[in-house]
Amino acid sequence: MRTVICGAGISGLALAHLLAAQGGEVVVVERAPGPRPQGYMIDFFGPGLEASEAMGLLPALERVAYHYDEGHLVDGDGRRRSTIQTKSFSRGRLLSLMRPDIEAVLAGNLPAEVELRYGTALTDVADRPGGVAVTLEDGTVLDADLLVGADGIHSTVRRLVFGPEERYLRYLGLHTAAFTFDAPDVHAATKSAFCLTDSIDRQLGLYGLRDGRVATFAVHRSADPTIPDDPRPAIQRAYTGLGWVTPRALELCPPAEEIYYDQVAQIELPQWSSGRVVLLGDAAYAVSLIAGQGASLGIAGAFLLADRLAHTRSIERGAAEFERLWRPVAEEKQRNARSMARWFLPASPTDLRIRRVMLGLTRVPFVMGYVSSLLAGKDTKLADVLRQASGTATEPVVT
Repeated sequence: MRTVICGAGISGLALAHLLAAQGGEVVVVERAPGPRPQGYMIDFFGPGLEASEAMGLLPALERVAYHYDEGHLVDGDGRRRSTIQTKSFSRGRLLSLMRPDIEAVLAGNLPAEVELRYGTALTDVADRPGGVAVTLEDGTVLDADLLVGADGIHSTVRRLVFGPEERYLRYLGLHTAAFTFDAPDVHAATKSAFCLTDSIDRQLGLYGLRDGRVATFAVHRSADPTIPDDPRPAIQRAYTGLGWVTPRALELCPPAEEIYYDQVAQIELPQWSSGRVVLLGDAAYAVSLIAGQGASLGIAGAFLLADRLAHTRSIERGAAEFERLWRPVAEEKQRNARSMARWFLPASPTDLRIRRVMLGLTRVPFVMGYVSSLLAGKDTKLADVLRQASGTATEPVVT
């Protein structure tokens, strides 16, 4: 089977690995000129971690992981107001990983047969007898048995095949950003724990990286979903006045091309496939930053899609089974994220105090499981999903 995957992010690279391991011919096209250095720290756990272990990638991910047992919420003077127990986000193993590091592990372990093309945009998709024709911006036409849109929340494949983005995007009223900078004084203050401002309507997170840089994560409320043309001044305006080390972070905020900036949103699509075109990851079922499981669902979704394509030996049937099994999981995470938005970014002093109490309860062992279920939703196991598959096959198809 010849597959074209649009998007060299987490979902696309994971699927390329799996399909090539099954003997398929795989081409990955990516609009960006190279691997993207921007991105924030991810709590990686659940079904994606299971899939990574089955793919043989867990040791490589563990080597690039960070180890934060807790995070601190601090006021404008740097005083600790409450503590986050990282275990409260998962009832099993958890790795703290920078998004670019996950992509680097996936790209670095691709089978040699995978063709990876950066700086290549997709411009048209057309059905052909027994396949699909994919036109690239340089006029090249790739004939494939399957096209997978793994190109993120603003997916080109989804727009070309399923229609305009505004039909499917649910804006959650937040903007988010991530960037890194060099500041030894800030690194010294943040190298041992994830630090988050204890603030209303906007918050800035900072954590020291092993190379001496400081990574920054930002989120703020905005009634306007429009993304600014230049995010740097927009970030500086939105987070001015938070105190502690945030003035240094804003001063050293890099130029636009070194910043990740986007809406916080979800994708709600009535169908994830059309003929020989399938959407995967955020392109199909973005759960949003609030859910905190996009990377895990992206890798696990890729694993399940590859497994169902191999077992059914039919693109249409495999895509349908993938959606039947995976849609309930994705939709549950979306619902949970929407219900937790109030506590993710408090909108009032009362909400801020309630969040402090909730986080404090994560220190109580018999309460932690309940708080974990509130923060992360149901405990989804990939093996359980595979056992629900049609037929008798329950073992994943991966080499």
